Amino acid sequence: MTKPTDSKAPHPFIRHPHRTILALSTPVLLSLVAEPLTGLVDTAFVAQLGAAPLAALGVGAATLSSVFWVFNFLGIGAQTDVAQAIGAGEERRAARIMGLALTLAWLFGVAIIAVGFLLMTPMARALGAEGEVLAYAEAYMGMRLFGAPAVLTLLVVFGILRGQQDMRTPLWIALAVNGVNIVLDALLIRGFGPIPALGVAGVAAASTVAQWLGAAWAMTVVVRRLGWPAHLRIREARTLLRIGGDLFLRTGLLTGFLLLTTRAATTLGAESGAAHQAVRQFWIFAALGLDALAITAQSLVGYFLGAGWVTQARRVAGVAAMWSVALGVLLGGGMWLFRQGIADLLAPADAQALFFPAWLLSAIVQPINALAFVTDGIHWGTGDFRYLRNAMFVATVAGVTGLWGIEAAGVVSLVWIWIVIDGWIVIRATFGVVRVWPGIGAATLARSDGAMKGE
Repeated sequence: MTKPTDSKAPHPFIRHPHRTILALSTPVLLSLVAEPLTGLVDTAFVAQLGAAPLAALGVGAATLSSVFWVFNFLGIGAQTDVAQAIGAGEERRAARIMGLALTLAWLFGVAIIAVGFLLMTPMARALGAEGEVLAYAEAYMGMRLFGAPAVLTLLVVFGILRGQQDMRTPLWIALAVNGVNIVLDALLIRGFGPIPALGVAGVAAASTVAQWLGAAWAMTVVVRRLGWPAHLRIREARTLLRIGGDLFLRTGLLTGFLLLTTRAATTLGAESGAAHQAVRQFWIFAALGLDALAITAQSLVGYFLGAGWVTQARRVAGVAAMWSVALGVLLGGGMWLFRQGIADLLAPADAQALFFPAWLLSAIVQPINALAFVTDGIHWGTGDFRYLRNAMFVATVAGVTGLWGIEAAGVVSLVWIWIVIDGWIVIRATFGVVRVWPGIGAATLARSDGAMKGE
């Protein structure tokens, strides 16, 4: 059995597993946080223009973010394949994966522009935009669509770089993109000197220009490192598209369930809807920290599996799971310790009585939620995308059944809704854990090192 340590210096994880996990996860976390913070800045600028422009920004940003999220499979799939190729010492295969993923990103990006101009008005209307709000939303989306190829390029390049365990370059690019975006916001929204005031369209123009600059920088980095491949293999493109199908269904199930919980909470009244939104928004923000560990685990698991070293891949899974649970405990404890201050910040006074019980349920489940996230990353690293899709299907069917059951029983309350959400999270985490420990089904991490190499 040839291990990575036989021909070169051992991977840092071998000697310092905990330090390596944390060192790789920290820049990922910072890069993930950069975008939502810039979104808050965009909102603050546009809020000065009035209610209609702000509502239009919400409609346009929500619509296009959902569209771009669908294509996140390009980055996830590229990260796994590149990590495994690098682990196996196959840089030419890594270059082919880069070429295929970028080509698909450009093709899909152009398609988004073409289809987007046809559908942006119906989509904005479907989200309730009419009159002045619709006009502003069309102006925003019409400008923002031109950045679609750049957005998908950044998704792919960040996946490739993280597959190489370079977590810092995506951070610098993300900070630069968001910094340029903020500067251009100040110049384009209200105008400056000879620059005309573009209003909501200025927000979109700022984002589009910043993302194209970031995409050019990112492309330069990965092409210099790997070189552009002499030829591409259609079979490898089919693999990425198959991953896309599994992740598309999984994302659709996840999004659909969360929308149903929001609907259930909102139908109880304005106070329940407000309390639920406050808890849900913090839950989404907290997910960024958990995602950082998942992305790191994905790269390291993929690397060691590419090298045929299942033992170390399982060790990565164990260390990442331990830190994720620790982070979940810390997060849950902090949520309860600072509950009053968070409630004052996020929840209206008349919704706080409903907020606290739901907040407690969300805090209690954080360690299990952390396991659900990190095992997602572990199984992304093994390429077990179909298993994750099926696990999400089971969890979502159970969750939807739970929501229907409490409605049918006439006991609907925000507490029961969050009990169902906690159950949905527990099912996801359970499926994630048992695939590794003990390793049910065709679990890659249950194999021996020799079996991985076909020995």
